[in-house]
Amino acid sequence: MSIQTPKIEKKVTVKTLQKLKGKEPITMVTAYDALFAQLFDGEVEMILVGDSLNMSFFGKEDTLSATMDQMIYHTQAVCNGATLPLIVFDMPFGTYTNKEQALANAVRVYRETNAQAIKIEGGREKEEIVRHLTQNGIAVITHIGLKPQSVRAEGGYYIQGKSEEEILSLLEDARVLQEAGAFAMLLEGMKSEAATRITQALAIPTIGIGAGVGTDGQVLVWSDMFGFFEAFKPKFVKEYGDGAALIRKGLQQYRDEVKAREFPDDNYAY
Repeated sequence: MSIQTPKIEKKVTVKTLQKLKGKEPITMVTAYDALFAQLFDGEVEMILVGDSLNMSFFGKEDTLSATMDQMIYHTQAVCNGATLPLIVFDMPFGTYTNKEQALANAVRVYRETNAQAIKIEGGREKEEIVRHLTQNGIAVITHIGLKPQSVRAEGGYYIQGKSEEEILSLLEDARVLQEAGAFAMLLEGMKSEAATRITQALAIPTIGIGAGVGTDGQVLVWSDMFGFFEAFKPKFVKEYGDGAALIRKGLQQYRDEVKAREFPDDNYAY
């Protein structure tokens, strides 16, 4: 049986998260607007304004067409709704292809939103970019394993870390990125053994999604975990509610009552 944990009452910072390494699992969810960010405030340590919104809420097949303007708009909304979690801006595809571009876009994020960190996808090939960002005052979470922004180049979504060779390659990515200054690392779509070994090898926290229980924390897309996104359901998603069914039931009741002229009755009229 799960124990009920207390609400978070203090602002979460980079240092807060690093102190949780090896002591207490970290919770993270996505959010894209002020309404849901307010609901999540005080419940999780981290909120990711993920480019997954391109699929979940814009109806696209992948995340690649998300733009800086789009992501900044949604991050501003999330920052208006939540004050306690550490809010992470997911850098969209094509916005950090070199260190100068990456820094210019990251500075824009810091100037136009209250996000405290950015997330970028990639392994040791992003070492120079991560180092340049962190040396210029940008807090960076890196993202290795299954990388959604590489879906077209890789021809689909494939689980990583299936062989010892793949695990060693992921470990090298992780070590290089940590040394370059990343303060945390997201591990996606990899075998549990790979994620556990990476977590044990690093001094910084790891956040898993589809990477087993051996990471320092977990993240889920909120519309997946509450049953709103019905296009497909990844194996790693546990549903903590059937939001789509709840909405449909409520809408049907509303429609029935309007058609029958039962709503609004005297209780809802002036």
